[in-house]
Amino acid sequence: MAVPLKLISHKLCPYVQRAVIALTEKGVAFERIDIDLANKPDWFLAISPLGKTPVLQVGDTAIFESAVILEYLEETQAKPLHPADPLVRAEHRGWIEFGSAVLNDIAGFYAAKDEASFKARTAQLEQKFARLEARVAASPWFDGENFSLVDAVFGPVFRYFDVFDQIADFGILSGKPKLARWRKNLAARPSVRTAVSAHYPALLRDFIDRRNSWLSGLQARAAA
Repeated sequence: MAVPLKLISHKLCPYVQRAVIALTEKGVAFERIDIDLANKPDWFLAISPLGKTPVLQVGDTAIFESAVILEYLEETQAKPLHPADPLVRAEHRGWIEFGSAVLNDIAGFYAAKDEASFKARTAQLEQKFARLEARVAASPWFDGENFSLVDAVFGPVFRYFDVFDQIADFGILSGKPKLARWRKNLAARPSVRTAVSAHYPALLRDFIDRRNSWLSGLQARAAA
């Protein structure tokens, strides 16, 4: 009998979405439990040494950090999402780490308090996506015909821009046709689409409002 899996989650967390996408692609049954990271329950802190989501509970054992969860699923579940070739697999792991760096820049983008820091974060993101444009195959996925963990990582990245694009065109993804094609393909993928609830855009807009950042002001003006 399979050990029951519980994924401790936050409704907006892009790292949670990676795990959800991988579990869905592999057809693995799991229970998703959403928590409020602003008011973390004691039971969560007891199983999450870093106090972050996601945490995958495998029976009585808690696995934390999304990259570790993804590797565990690769080692224990069918339908591999990593390439078979060790060199290509290592390269993919590097791009997964690159995806985490992009998420860090996105956090700086929506949290920037003034115009100068906001523009600096915008430029950093544009440069990173330019590097990605030079590498991605987007035919239809990151490295060709097979959906991989790199795709699972960037589906949540592009989802942010569905909301950002409603505020303004910041030029971050402009002039990058392969990324545009990849983004469209990812948005249509059932595992990516269902990794969040229908309330995600509204939740993200509310989250941005509460940051009291430069982007918060731009969003308020766009909505006025």
